[in-house]
Amino acid sequence: MYKILLVDDVISNIKILSKGLPKDLYTVFFALNGKKALELVIQEQPDLILLDIMMPEMDGYEVCKRLKQDPDSRNIPVIFVTAKDSPYDEAYGLKIGAVDYISKPINLLVLNARVLTHLKLKEKEQQLRLLSMHDGLTGIANRRYMDKWLKQSWQLSKRAQKKISLIMIDIDFFKQYNDHYGHLAGDDCLKQVAESLSQNITRSSDLIARYGGEEFACILSATEQTGAEKMAHKLRQNIEELNIPHLASRIADHITISLGVACLCPRQISSEHKLIELADNALYLAKHQGRNRIVCSSDN
Repeated sequence: MYKILLVDDVISNIKILSKGLPKDLYTVFFALNGKKALELVIQEQPDLILLDIMMPEMDGYEVCKRLKQDPDSRNIPVIFVTAKDSPYDEAYGLKIGAVDYISKPINLLVLNARVLTHLKLKEKEQQLRLLSMHDGLTGIANRRYMDKWLKQSWQLSKRAQKKISLIMIDIDFFKQYNDHYGHLAGDDCLKQVAESLSQNITRSSDLIARYGGEEFACILSATEQTGAEKMAHKLRQNIEELNIPHLASRIADHITISLGVACLCPRQISSEHKLIELADNALYLAKHQGRNRIVCSSDN
């Protein structure tokens, strides 16, 4: 069931649009003014908005502009449904972000066809967006998405004046694993490690990502160093329990990981790159000191 928001200050227009949208496909709700429409968008997160232009106080153009300025609503398709039928009005509506423009009186068959077309297009865009954010091999978040997530988490932690932690993870002697068992086995190993790491993430504010090659990263929002250390021990233990054979390892007969932990308070530091640097340095020390261990950054 798609959710569609109807926005029009004339209730009879709302009724016509509502009756014309099949109830087996759509859940329909409405707003009689722009302010209420923006509130409902936050509350309901509709899949598509049918928006009138000529409304008192806040017209449809302004509503559309505000929707497109907000990261949480900019990807919701907006179709203007209006009595303003000049080419200039249509061009302006499309310019500010609407995906379509339908002039009144409305042909309900045409309206339904266009609504369904834009909903299908939105689904395809979402699928492509998800693919672009996830690692093709392991299915977890990729480096690009991790960078974006960390930047946003850093800003949120800065506003809340809470610490944020980062754990950098490296599979020990993974090159030797690939050389000994082959790349197909290496790919399967990466998948198992990624799945095991991901199972430890229970908060929606945290993230496991593939950082690159055999490296992974764990972002822990609003987490003190002691909490990050506990998570690191849990991650290391879970990989040990997978008991993936690794006869080419120099420290064990199974797959192990090294981990570097860093924790910072964003209000004292200007950029999240410092957190990455500290976690990287801690990971380097963990590998230098013998691997299959956790090292925590001392720069706090």
